Amino acid sequence: QVQVVDTGGGLVQAGGSLRLSCAASGRTFRTYTMAWFRQTPGKEREFVSAISWDNRTTTYADSVKGRFTIFFKDNAKNTVYLQMNSLKPEDTAVYSCAAHPPGYYSITDSDYDYWGQGTQVTVSS
Repeated sequence: QVQVVDTGGGLVQAGGSLRLSCAASGRTFRTYTMAWFRQTPGKEREFVSAISWDNRTTTYADSVKGRFTIFFKDNAKNTVYLQMNSLKPEDTAVYSCAAHPPGYYSITDSDYDYWGQGTQVTVSS
């Protein structure tokens, strides 16, 4: 079993910044592929960003490219940050972190079995 805890949401004005944090832990694996997804009411969950367990691959949705950065906290590669800059009102959503055991990389939410509870990000105009 893998536990995922995501934190860091809040209210920010347009143009501001927030940093989300996600920690994954489990008995079997020490590193994980980790990803962020977001969802607003009435819409399907959408991919935001992902980073591979070996830190060699990162992917961003076109809507956040150049504004968001995903990176591991340290070489343990089980805590990831999502630095969000130049936030826009359309970034408002519940952001959820997902983790997958090492050796696999995906930007599809159905490929992830372990999820955090989600954290609300609200960007005011």
